[in-house]
Amino acid sequence: MKKNTRKVRREKVVRVLNEARAMELQAINQYMNQHYNLDDMDYGELAAKIKLIAIDEMRHAETFAERVKELGGEPTTEPEAPTEKGQGVEVVFPFDTKLEDDTIERYNEFLGVCKENGDSTSVKIFETIIDEEQAHLNYFDNISSHIKNLGAAYLARKAGTPSETGLQPSGFVIGTGE
Repeated sequence: MKKNTRKVRREKVVRVLNEARAMELQAINQYMNQHYNLDDMDYGELAAKIKLIAIDEMRHAETFAERVKELGGEPTTEPEAPTEKGQGVEVVFPFDTKLEDDTIERYNEFLGVCKENGDSTSVKIFETIIDEEQAHLNYFDNISSHIKNLGAAYLARKAGTPSETGLQPSGFVIGTGE
């Protein structure tokens, strides 16, 4: 009976880890779409920051997937929701603020599920990722406030800025010299 209880607890944790992974996959797609669009609109600095946040979300998605595998589950590959495309610069940052705020709320619920089911490792994962999501929320909310309060003057200062993130190229082909 005890083994079965442990299995049920583990399945509950895997479920919330996969829900979180689906949320991260949505965020990755959303933020990369926004990155491309902002870069096309010549808001390079804003595009670069969103690209870096998308990379954070990629790390989160991988962390959740690795933990799911450790617990004997199969990581989801489906994003939670479709990408909202064609957003104007005035829409992007309030949209992302809400996305991050909702994520933090749900991750705190998921953290509770992990605690209730005795998985301190997953609790630590959620605690770390919640802190990073809070940093994203703070950035998006800050930019959203600047756009709301300063409008065109703020956006004019951001127009024409470079989108280079300073990331060094990496990946399979570059890593193997192929």
